Amino acid sequence: MPLAQETSASSCPRPEWERSESFAALYAELHRLARRQLARHGGALTLSATTLLHKTYINLAERSGLSFPDNSRFLGYVARVMRGLIIDYARHRRVQKRGGLFEVTSLEADAPENCVDDRELAAISDSLDELATFDPSLAELVDLKFFCGFSFSEIAGMRNVSERTVHRNWEKARVYLHRSIRPDLPL
Repeated sequence: MPLAQETSASSCPRPEWERSESFAALYAELHRLARRQLARHGGALTLSATTLLHKTYINLAERSGLSFPDNSRFLGYVARVMRGLIIDYARHRRVQKRGGLFEVTSLEADAPENCVDDRELAAISDSLDELATFDPSLAELVDLKFFCGFSFSEIAGMRNVSERTVHRNWEKARVYLHRSIRPDLPL
């Protein structure tokens, strides 16, 4: 049963963002976004893109009063929700009962080369949250570029600014996050 039909079959009123069919119309884009989010973490998570997308849907459906002026804001918000769910999933996996920090592997098993450490992932998330309190537009830019995969020209079009402005803002966000995550390393 498709996600939109499942919620409409329930007796709960559907949120405004779902009634506007943003979620249903963007399902394929959201699924691509979920795959991209999971791929960034080196395949270390045992979470599927469909599961992540459906957990995101449930998270959004539980919130009331959400409305989005355009698709870029909707996608940016969804990317933040997905990021939070991935962080929570990674943290839960790490602190599981009976040695959540340890994984049993065979001698032949090769660890994925681009695997992101759960603690590093949490540090990135915390730094983005801190950036959002300092400058929400820079945090949204990171979500759109890094998590949603939009190009600088697409973001410029969404925001009605020049591509050069987007590049400058991207550089500001990058420097802020770099200093926040790894202050010991030079830029």
